[in-house]
Amino acid sequence: MTIPTAKARKSAGYPWIFSGLRGFSPSWLPHDLAAGLLLTAIAVPEQIATARLAGMPPEAGLVAFVAATIAFVMVGANRFLSVGADSTIAPIIAGSLVALAAVGSTQYQALAAILAIMVGVILSLAALFRAGWIADLLSIPVTTGFLAGIAIHIGLRELPPLLGLTGDDASLTALLHQANAINPYALALGLGACATTVLTERLAPRLPGALFAVLLGGAAVRLFHLQAAGVTMLAALPGVALHAPAWRGLALIDLARLVPLALIIALICMMQTATVVRSFSQSEGPLAAVMPNVLGVGLGSILSGCAGAFPVNASPPRTAAIVEGGGRSQLASLVAAGLVVLLLVAGGDFLRYVPLPALAGILTAIAIRLFRLREMMRIARQGGAEIYLVGFSAILVILLPIEIGMLASIALSLIQSIYGVARPRAVELAHLPGTTVWWPPSPGEQGESIPGILVFAIGAPVNFTNALYICRQLDALIAQAPSPLHLVVLEASGVTEIDYTGATILMAELASLRQRGTKVALARLAAAKAQDAARRTGLIASIGADRVFHTVEDAVRHASKITR
Repeated sequence: MTIPTAKARKSAGYPWIFSGLRGFSPSWLPHDLAAGLLLTAIAVPEQIATARLAGMPPEAGLVAFVAATIAFVMVGANRFLSVGADSTIAPIIAGSLVALAAVGSTQYQALAAILAIMVGVILSLAALFRAGWIADLLSIPVTTGFLAGIAIHIGLRELPPLLGLTGDDASLTALLHQANAINPYALALGLGACATTVLTERLAPRLPGALFAVLLGGAAVRLFHLQAAGVTMLAALPGVALHAPAWRGLALIDLARLVPLALIIALICMMQTATVVRSFSQSEGPLAAVMPNVLGVGLGSILSGCAGAFPVNASPPRTAAIVEGGGRSQLASLVAAGLVVLLLVAGGDFLRYVPLPALAGILTAIAIRLFRLREMMRIARQGGAEIYLVGFSAILVILLPIEIGMLASIALSLIQSIYGVARPRAVELAHLPGTTVWWPPSPGEQGESIPGILVFAIGAPVNFTNALYICRQLDALIAQAPSPLHLVVLEASGVTEIDYTGATILMAELASLRQRGTKVALARLAAAKAQDAARRTGLIASIGADRVFHTVEDAVRHASKITR
């Protein structure tokens, strides 16, 4: 199979328009049809379940899938990516909108649709202005933590239907009060659906486990007459009428409160879209262009909102299904969208045969997927103290209102990043005997020190957040020196940037050293940006251009007049 590269596609006119269909060959048709059927089997129960998770009617999930697919095919670049209702953002939508309107009300649905348009506009602007770097603001530990928090939200919310209880109150008190009313048949259906979905995903990911769960659950209800035993079924789809959001009757303050929520959801969508694109790129792999696909997701969200649905996102499992199903182009997604349209128009009656506990079981399986236990174990083994970020992020999302918890998680990610820069570990380098190499001492390689000389490796950008801390570390090493120092060499290979405040503080420190009779040299300042800043701020002039060297060894030999 030959698929045009991104460069070839870009050269053929507008690179983003129907890029996922370019170069289509008739030989791809059977593969795309098969992948489209598989995608439909996976998407239908999943989109219905996700709509419930977002507090929307079942048909809204199907409408969102169709609208998002059409939009992405128009402007998205990736040939395999599937867009639609997403379980990552659905609980955020519901958890936030419920504070503004009652779930199921016309106002709630209008707010969800307007939120979709807002998210789409933000994503489209981010794509047009190439703001993909925003997607990098969340670290893996923080992302893993907030997804775990969302998973727990989903699991708690689905407990009542999973247990066959009436009402949506998932608090421990409410569940204990209704403990005697737990329906064992509903519980069996829910756990069976959850197990079917999870096991199919793990053992045979190409098979539509959620569809099997729905079909088996519906068959069990019919065979054993479980409706008479209190098992609740979904209602048939009403006639689907696409409509624009009902702006009238919405308070301006409510619309304003949607803005921070839209920003949070857009950030998550950018992050997830980037992950999916880089994981399922046809040629470029991790270097694949993300922004054209973010534009596709953004337009999909706008179209979904205009159709009265809710925000959409890129889907890792559905995209994987297209790839594993042999799909070759976005025709596979179009086939699935067409079949869903037929279902909306003529087949909505099938929902009467879907048990609500089975749907709760599918959502519980989605929660298990979001709870990335293996990733947590890897972080615990390899990330050191970063495992605490996972826990803190999860707790924030669980205990606080979900949108506040998300904002706090993002802030936690930024604090983690800033702390790493603000508190760098500067070290003293030692000379490796018989070489010209200066290296941090280790248990197996101690190296040697030269009396009167300190080689100080800064190891981080020098800026207003860390300059004083770096100078304090330098002072501490000078105080610990066994003999008076006549030379300090600043090893700057790790210095990628220097700001005005950092340079000013560093120059004051160097002036203090010179007053004490200690000469200063600079070595291995290789980063072009840092070199420019060092010249511009006067740091080079302060040290002396003749005391700037390519290697530590050159600095030691020249400045100390020692030849070894």
